[in-house]
Amino acid sequence: MNSLSGTIPPEIGNLTNLIYLDLNCNQISGTIPSQIGSLVKLQILRIFDNHLNGPIPGEIGQLRSLTKLSLGKNFLNGSIPASLGNLNNLSFLFLYLNQLSGPIPSELGNLKNLNYLELFNNQLSGPIPSELGNLKNLNDMELSANQLSGPIPSELGNLKNLNNLELSANQLSSPIPNDVLGNLNNLNDLELSNNQLNGPIPSSIGNLRNLQILFLDDNNLIEEITSSICNLTSLTVLHLSRNILKGKILQCLGNISGLGYVTMSHNNLSGELSPSICNLASLQGLDLGRNNLMGAIPQCFGNMSGHLEVLDMQHNNLSGTLPTTFSIGSALKSFNLHGNKLEGKIPRSLKNCQLLEVLDLGDNLLNDTFPMWLGTLPELRVLSLRLNKLHGPIRTLGSENMYPELRLLDLSSNAFTGNLPTSLFQHFRAMRKIDPSKKAPSDDEDGYYQNSIAVVTKGMELEVVRILFLYTTIDLLNNKFEGHIPSMIGVLIALRVLNLSHNGLQGPIPQSLGNLSSVGPVR
Repeated sequence: MNSLSGTIPPEIGNLTNLIYLDLNCNQISGTIPSQIGSLVKLQILRIFDNHLNGPIPGEIGQLRSLTKLSLGKNFLNGSIPASLGNLNNLSFLFLYLNQLSGPIPSELGNLKNLNYLELFNNQLSGPIPSELGNLKNLNDMELSANQLSGPIPSELGNLKNLNNLELSANQLSSPIPNDVLGNLNNLNDLELSNNQLNGPIPSSIGNLRNLQILFLDDNNLIEEITSSICNLTSLTVLHLSRNILKGKILQCLGNISGLGYVTMSHNNLSGELSPSICNLASLQGLDLGRNNLMGAIPQCFGNMSGHLEVLDMQHNNLSGTLPTTFSIGSALKSFNLHGNKLEGKIPRSLKNCQLLEVLDLGDNLLNDTFPMWLGTLPELRVLSLRLNKLHGPIRTLGSENMYPELRLLDLSSNAFTGNLPTSLFQHFRAMRKIDPSKKAPSDDEDGYYQNSIAVVTKGMELEVVRILFLYTTIDLLNNKFEGHIPSMIGVLIALRVLNLSHNGLQGPIPQSLGNLSSVGPVR
């Protein structure tokens, strides 16, 4: 944890009495000298988080006293030396976040004292060696974000002490082996997402009574969700999105009191929503979007807003009216019911959701006037009400503190009338300045949910993920607005998309629109 640079000198091999060598979190570059294999008394070797490149020298396999080997977060390439299988005393093997390629050596199965095997974020390929099932003392196996292929070996079911098994973001195929899951009774974290696994979710998953995190999303899993998942009473995170699952959402999920995040979007789930979901007092994120759910939204969903931060049920067949019971002190940040068959009015209790950032009620059958009272929400960044039956002129409250953070306003394809709402545009302070520090969050940021919303330009609909940071938009397409285009729109210099087409506007195009230098096609 200094700013040491340069390379590791080969003369380090002369320090034959060295037991502990820790160079982590520096700026050391170059290769690991093969002479390091002369340090036969070495027990701990830590050189993670540097700028090392080149291969891991096979001579490290001579360090028979080594208990911890940590070379992660470098630029090491080439294959993992099979000689590492000679390190019989090794308990920690950390090679993550490098550029290592080739297969995982089967010789690693000889490391009978190994507790932690972390090889994630490399370019390793080929099947997972069945010999890894010999690592009976293993607590943590992390092989995610590689190019591993083939089935999950059933031998992994021998790892009775395993707490974490992370195999996400590979190319693993075949069904999830029933006998693997049935035996790993100490598992806390099972992550198999973003692979090519198929078949049903094994019923033996219900044996994992200590499981807290379950990621099975982005696979080809089929059939109904096994009811044995309801035995996982310690579960806090359940991700099943982007599969081919069908049937109803299990009512018994409402009995898993600690559930904090549930995502089941992009499946073929059907049936009505059970009010039992409202029993989940710890639920912070619920994403059921892009399924075939039908029926009314239980009114108790509004009562969940004290702890629920994300509610996404976009693109289903939900009908009836919106919940009306959003309470003061609501934690709701993102509320997306786009693409359903909801009717009635926009509930005024939404103004109690003072933390709300995204409100998307587009493509429904709502019949109301413009909800001017939403302007009092201090964090609102996205307001999409397009493709409804909203009507009448747009008027705003007299307060100067309206919509201070709004970056996207989509009222297209409604029946709004009167002049363009100059008094509304005057409040859009966040659209008046371009902040060069605003950029989309990176893909590796933590979090269980990404906001997305549809942007329409020239008749083409695009789903833009993390729209809050990328696209500042005003879309009033296809209404009944009249009169002139207000020149003050020219002060909204952060606008990327401005759509006023298919209205009854007249008069000149204001010269001030030339100030909108960021306006351009959505790419």
